Amino acid sequence: MARSGTPGEGTRPRVRQAGRPGRDGGLHTDAPEEEPGSGGGGRRAAPAESGHRRGGQKRHGKTGKRRVLRWVASVTALLIIGGAGAGYLYIEHLNGNLKKADLTLGDKKMADHKANAAGQTPMNILLIGSDARDSAENQKLGGAKETFGAPPLADVQMLVHLSADRSNMSVISMPRDTMLKIPKCTDPETKHVYPATTGLKMTNETLDRGGPGCTVATWYELTGITIDHFMMIDFSGVISMADAIGGVPVCVKGNVYSHTSAGKGSGLKLEKGTTKIKGKQALQWLRTRYGFEDGTDLGRTHAQHMYMNSMVRELRKGTKLTDPGKLMDLAEAATDALTVDKGKNGLGSVNKLYDLAEELKKVPTKRITMTTMPNVYGTGTLKERVLPKPGDADQLFQMVRDDVPLDGKAAKRKKPAAAKKPTASPAETPVTVRNGTRTEVDYPVKGRATTVKDLLAGKGYSQTTIDSQNTEPAKRTGILFPTVDMEGNAQAVAKALGIPLTAVKKSTDVSGITLTVGADWREDGDYHAPSAEEKTPDSARALNGDNKTACMDIQPGFGW
Repeated sequence: MARSGTPGEGTRPRVRQAGRPGRDGGLHTDAPEEEPGSGGGGRRAAPAESGHRRGGQKRHGKTGKRRVLRWVASVTALLIIGGAGAGYLYIEHLNGNLKKADLTLGDKKMADHKANAAGQTPMNILLIGSDARDSAENQKLGGAKETFGAPPLADVQMLVHLSADRSNMSVISMPRDTMLKIPKCTDPETKHVYPATTGLKMTNETLDRGGPGCTVATWYELTGITIDHFMMIDFSGVISMADAIGGVPVCVKGNVYSHTSAGKGSGLKLEKGTTKIKGKQALQWLRTRYGFEDGTDLGRTHAQHMYMNSMVRELRKGTKLTDPGKLMDLAEAATDALTVDKGKNGLGSVNKLYDLAEELKKVPTKRITMTTMPNVYGTGTLKERVLPKPGDADQLFQMVRDDVPLDGKAAKRKKPAAAKKPTASPAETPVTVRNGTRTEVDYPVKGRATTVKDLLAGKGYSQTTIDSQNTEPAKRTGILFPTVDMEGNAQAVAKALGIPLTAVKKSTDVSGITLTVGADWREDGDYHAPSAEEKTPDSARALNGDNKTACMDIQPGFGW
């Protein structure tokens, strides 16, 4: 039954449940970094089909091949820079190696980007590191044997934000131990529908709900950040990339051996100081939990940031690949390990990957900022898991949504475009209002859509109606419009209520100007937008791409 001043407006929230930390009762915290035969958390049996299709082929000229192939061998794994190496490879075959999947499997369509004054738009790419052990190459790299062939987990998740003017890049990592509600996802191959979870689940389980498109949908649900592409790579691909550039320098503050008496740990063994790692040792660094900092996934995430920054610097120093045979083997392994978003605007060809790398390449290392999603530890059954930190996590997400650089150098960025002139008066502008004030713990505020309708009527918007059938919760208040000719009118609605223009976006998910009252506007009165500070929260542990002195702290008890 509706709980609102208007029939049907608002619904009861789902009952919040403490979801199990892992799948089928297992915690899975250590499985991806265990030594061969060491045992691990149980997983469901592998599906009969992989759910991936091979991509088509496309021909390029000889010059184009040379330019693309100079990049492909060195950038695929970590996507921070392109343009290292040389060789003669068959592009059509490599395009066929690439696996492709739908960008998003959720019900919510992602809104369009807001352009800046120069008409430029940002780009967001979700990087996913899969722990898949469904190939001989990946199984040789270790891990619990009972997980061989099991559904993969999204154990590394990093959102790369490329600013609209291409002057800076921000990266937000989500710890693998993060507990979230996962939205409804539909498997594109089997058409099986995975309902939205009522309790909290580990974010790395999203891959097993239809594929990487469910991981994308989960990020969008949490952050409100429009995601343009995803790229997913497995263990063997990471090793291939590290080998391609001859190793990546990393630093530890003491001798470290990631190994426990129970046989857990990545097996990483390094002496104090800086070591150039590659091959299996590079993978061990990226997987190490036991031995770094406090022995949690947060330390592992910090180590991954150090590795990526160091890899960028190595590539930009001009590292060269000179062995054509090795280059060919590398390209085979890299493209075979990669899954990208498909479709007309997807990354389903080596040529498109090259074009993406050229865009990323424009950002100098000093303007690359690595961060971790601000988080807090849970309680009770979730005491060893983390949740997004209220306030700090929202601030970080809003900075990315508003294209605010995370390195604090915001003064040079181009301002958002000015409001467009409306083509109709308020009295001639139909507006639909939805009540999205429900949260995970609170009922929707009774009558909020009616209250906002009355506010608009007082400002001349006499054609305002309430959509009582669509009451999906929204963290943030926003206005959507379907066609360009309505943009000025939608912006005028926002201005009348004090809603920032950055919250006004084009979307084909609506048929007219639609205002959703979010959880950030549960109180009466005009809207007061929470402004994103021009400063990254300290809890995000920002690490600059030019920081060459970064060195990992060693967890007590793991020295030698």
